[in-house]
Amino acid sequence: MNLLQSVQIAIVSLVQNRMRALLTTLGIVIGVAAVIALITLGQGVELYVRDQFQSLGANLLIITAQQPDNEDRTRIEPLTNHDLDALNNPNTAPNLAQAGGQLSVVAFLSMEGENLRTSARGVTPNMASILNWAVRDGQFINAEHVSRNARVVVMGEEAVEELFGSAEVDPTGATIRLNEQAFTVIGVMERRGSGFTNDNVAVFVPISTAQSRLTNTRYRDTYTLSTIYAQARSEDTANAAQAEIELYFDDTHDINADDERDFSVSNQASLLESIGQITGLLTVFLGMIASVSLLVGGIGIMNIMLVTVTERTREIGLRKAVGARPADILSQFLFESIALSLLGGAIGILFGGGGAMLIGAVVPDLTLQLSPGAIMLATVVSTTIGVLFGIYPANRAARMNPIDALRYE
Repeated sequence: MNLLQSVQIAIVSLVQNRMRALLTTLGIVIGVAAVIALITLGQGVELYVRDQFQSLGANLLIITAQQPDNEDRTRIEPLTNHDLDALNNPNTAPNLAQAGGQLSVVAFLSMEGENLRTSARGVTPNMASILNWAVRDGQFINAEHVSRNARVVVMGEEAVEELFGSAEVDPTGATIRLNEQAFTVIGVMERRGSGFTNDNVAVFVPISTAQSRLTNTRYRDTYTLSTIYAQARSEDTANAAQAEIELYFDDTHDINADDERDFSVSNQASLLESIGQITGLLTVFLGMIASVSLLVGGIGIMNIMLVTVTERTREIGLRKAVGARPADILSQFLFESIALSLLGGAIGILFGGGGAMLIGAVVPDLTLQLSPGAIMLATVVSTTIGVLFGIYPANRAARMNPIDALRYE
């Protein structure tokens, strides 16, 4: 008997017991569907996180003040306007294209009885360029606004929706109350992905206005900043720019060792690489958890195949008596096991892909696509399960003594 005949006999047997075959594949269906859905979801989350960081640029460096690791050094030197001016000087950091400052303060907005508690961000004019912000209506903060400590505000779309009832409204020219002071709306920002800080609900004011009108951050002969955003000239020069920034602050803050540093410089490219590794490991971990269902499904297939071998003992004896070789019997039952696994795998791919697309429809920020790699993995795993868990029942059938099999009741 050739290979094709073994396949035909296996298919006929499964069709004759199709209800049992379908029930047997349930474990594989659930396992493959879970693996497909979770891997697709994990890849979608990884892509979303990567897009959020890349939207800011891989050449972005974020500088903040922090508590030194050295317990003997308790004083934290704040970031200031002087530091910002120095970093914008090519002699200080030749590999930096530009640097911008931000000061975040709590903001209470009001407009004709509507109120909103949010974040007001005092920013320098070049922050729109550094962080790839785009204005939907009106204009962004400019140098004149900063020089005059102007009471002007640019709003995020969600802030507009909260105060004016609709995100589509253009409030340019309207007057709102910000921390009990009258501010004129000069623009509305385009909606951005929610990311890690929701820019859509924030409002933006000139950095000088935030430092002097909304709060008093006077420090010696300058003003303090919450964060400095520095843009390297290219992704390739980001590490060199980071070294120049660290050298500058080590010198001005009198830092003699790494654990004395009262500042932190986050390299966006390095952070993106680290997060990519974490999300990749998370995807693998989720897939491994879902694979437990595949193990259970494989045990179910082996159990049913053992039952099938027992039920068809006389058939096996008869086929051996008319000349069937042990290899023929082995291949027949092995193909039945593989067919069950492949059937379960195919159905599982459909259910898993459908489930992933449903999640993508519910969470539109996630771009979920069923990757060929996930399909290939599911196919290989289901086939392997069919072989591993079918080999024992098939081998048991192949080793039967034909005389004993014919006598079996």
